[in-house]
Amino acid sequence: MSLIAVERRGPIEIWTLNRAERLNALPDPDDGEAFARACETVNADAEARCVILTGAGRAFSAGGDLTAMRDKRDLFQGGGADLRQAYRRVVHRIVRSLYGLEVPLIAAVNGPAMGLGCDIAGLADLRLASTQARFGVPFLKLGILPGDGGAWLLPRNVGYVRAAEMLFTGRAIDAETALDWGLINRLTTPESLMDEALALAGEVAAQPPHALRMAKALLRQGRDANFDQMLEMTAAMQALAHLTEDHAEGVAAVLEKRPATFTGR
Repeated sequence: MSLIAVERRGPIEIWTLNRAERLNALPDPDDGEAFARACETVNADAEARCVILTGAGRAFSAGGDLTAMRDKRDLFQGGGADLRQAYRRVVHRIVRSLYGLEVPLIAAVNGPAMGLGCDIAGLADLRLASTQARFGVPFLKLGILPGDGGAWLLPRNVGYVRAAEMLFTGRAIDAETALDWGLINRLTTPESLMDEALALAGEVAAQPPHALRMAKALLRQGRDANFDQMLEMTAAMQALAHLTEDHAEGVAAVLEKRPATFTGR
């Protein structure tokens, strides 16, 4: 069974973590390849404009497989050098692939998102969660650390002191707290989660596709670039955007008071 079940609805792809019997535990040894393949396919597809990521069953992802950790099998076998390479080969490939996804990613968090699952949700550009969702990074309770870049990501999503509280105590937060802390954009009922995610994805997918991808790249680069670097990147990308047919269509649509139809040209 493939880890990621893919459904296409026009310019929107829905990715469902398809390991419900194990609460969508991650990662198995082939999971890095699965995420890389999905992201590379979308990046190469000029018609793709948005991706929704959710989980099958009652969890988004429970994170690491504790029985595999206990038994020192699969990803967790071998000595220190073996484990380091396994994290780089599998876990880091997952998060690097998602971070490098060129179109906006919406996380539709349907249930618990723990450990790597929490950090994968945190890599999304937009996050919706049902009232059944919970978010936690209980690495220290297992005597390990966030090996997926979470110590870099989580403070950028909720601020340093809240990230420190989550990491140092191992306590999970409920969906209402996640909304209050800015970890998610919107809270929904379980029944309306995917409808709201699809509606949001539809709004995103209605934007001009080249400009949309460039806008995402600017937001990501803006986390670490200084202001002068950002201005230079903005000038270069803006120059390209001005030369597109979609720019002319957008201006005409506003002046003519009608919806724009963007074609990616």
